[in-house]
Amino acid sequence: MSECTHDCANCASKCSSAGEHPSLIEPQNHFSHVKRVIGVVSGKGGVGKSLVTSMLAVSMQRRGFQTAILDADVTGPSIPKIFGMDDRRVEGNAEGLMLPPMTKTGIELMSVNLLLEDPEAPVVWRGSMISGAVKQFWTDTAWNEVDYMFVDMPPGTGDVPLTVFQSLPVDGILIVTSPQELVSMIVTKAVKMARMMNIPVLGLIENYSYLVCPDCGKKISVYGESHIAKVAMEQHLPVLAQIPIDPRLPALCDKGIIELMENDYLDATAEMLSKMKEHQ
Repeated sequence: MSECTHDCANCASKCSSAGEHPSLIEPQNHFSHVKRVIGVVSGKGGVGKSLVTSMLAVSMQRRGFQTAILDADVTGPSIPKIFGMDDRRVEGNAEGLMLPPMTKTGIELMSVNLLLEDPEAPVVWRGSMISGAVKQFWTDTAWNEVDYMFVDMPPGTGDVPLTVFQSLPVDGILIVTSPQELVSMIVTKAVKMARMMNIPVLGLIENYSYLVCPDCGKKISVYGESHIAKVAMEQHLPVLAQIPIDPRLPALCDKGIIELMENDYLDATAEMLSKMKEHQ
């Protein structure tokens, strides 16, 4: 990011007098080399953001990139379950850094559920503790050579998205939404927050777009007609994917075998990401 998070005109810091902007980005530890950081966000819960995060990590891994997921949804962590890793726990190295467990295909994960003895125990923390934990997932984890790190963020525009945007070198975000008409306002909020923080919005991904009739193949708009094209035009953003209601996907997630998915729903998104340059 290139801008301060305060009003420089009212502070006595060096940035106001010299025209410089101090960076709040937390440096990586010397074990880690994360080349690109992609945030996956949504304006509201229940739109399948964690599913999209997982599918993207799997898709990019299949293309030959080393991927990782930082689960920033601390109070609702579902990533370990999706990959069948609820019974795994984080270990540390000799320098006290956390070692991210790997999925069956080599995707690195870090989630609060990998730190808890009981994965069903609620995380009853205040916002500052949650934000601190997310920051530590970045700074205190010995990530390896990672081409793409996907950050699964909680819904909304609260503490955690703010922490991620300020503390991590986010190269861009993907906004996950659903067909309901109210998404226009919700997506706009997420877009405006990202732009306020100088974070590029890479595009929109609509989940639950339609259901394909198993008998006739007709597309059925279960949640009403999609408004994604209108929202995308208003915000000057591309629609990267429209994922149908596919009963196979939740079944794979429930069994912890999302890495066995067989679909091309996010191929265009993966192709776009594969052309991104590394951040400097």
